[in-house]
Amino acid sequence: MNFNFSEVLTRAWQITWKYKILWIFGILASCGRGGGNGGGGNSGGSSSRPSDGSGFDPNNLFPRDMFREAGRWLNDNWWIIALIVLAIIVLILLFYYLGTIGKIALIKGTFKAEQGVESMGFGELWSESQPYFWRVFGLSFLIGLAFLVIFLPIVAIGILTAGVGFLCLLPLICILVPIGWALSVILEQADAAIVLEDKSMFDGFKRGWEVTKNNIGPMIVMALILGIGGAILGIIIALPIIITVVPVAIGVV
Repeated sequence: MNFNFSEVLTRAWQITWKYKILWIFGILASCGRGGGNGGGGNSGGSSSRPSDGSGFDPNNLFPRDMFREAGRWLNDNWWIIALIVLAIIVLILLFYYLGTIGKIALIKGTFKAEQGVESMGFGELWSESQPYFWRVFGLSFLIGLAFLVIFLPIVAIGILTAGVGFLCLLPLICILVPIGWALSVILEQADAAIVLEDKSMFDGFKRGWEVTKNNIGPMIVMALILGIGGAILGIIIALPIIITVVPVAIGVV
């Protein structure tokens, strides 16, 4: 199959430049792609550590009264924590909804652009994307749920074995990474089939598998081009921030 990468990239740029409304939906689509993670660490001394004579007592870093007061406050104000958790859940659902609609609108808008329409409106693309939401969302949810079922035991084994389990399961994890990438490519094609061919979730996935299987070479190359290009663009955008922050961080240290 003769796949002209430069022509595809040039055409994509021409479409996004002419129909700038797609930029808005591109931003919305990014809402559903991102994930949050957090981590923390703690450190402390033995309760038998003496003061060093400077008036600093390491035993007073985390007074027991402070933990008791915190526990009492949480017990008396549990509803605040419940509201915060509820607000977080609502925000996650909202961002996922916006991300899914943004992705559908991009597919719809790109197709309309290829058909030669002169202009597109935000409300037009928004309303036309609604009928496909549950199918696109449902397919993503099922695939995500399947990966969650696979990864949860791996994480549990790693935690219970103090990390040793991760080393034992490393070959499996290495296999799951390309499988996850392949599924994401199939999912992109399935979404297009659902939106453009009005297919059901499972028929859309079958269609996505067929398209990916028949064009696996070009898709791998295109993914590498977009991945490397996106990384370079991200570095260029972040470079001014890095240049500003690094001297400040060094000065603080």
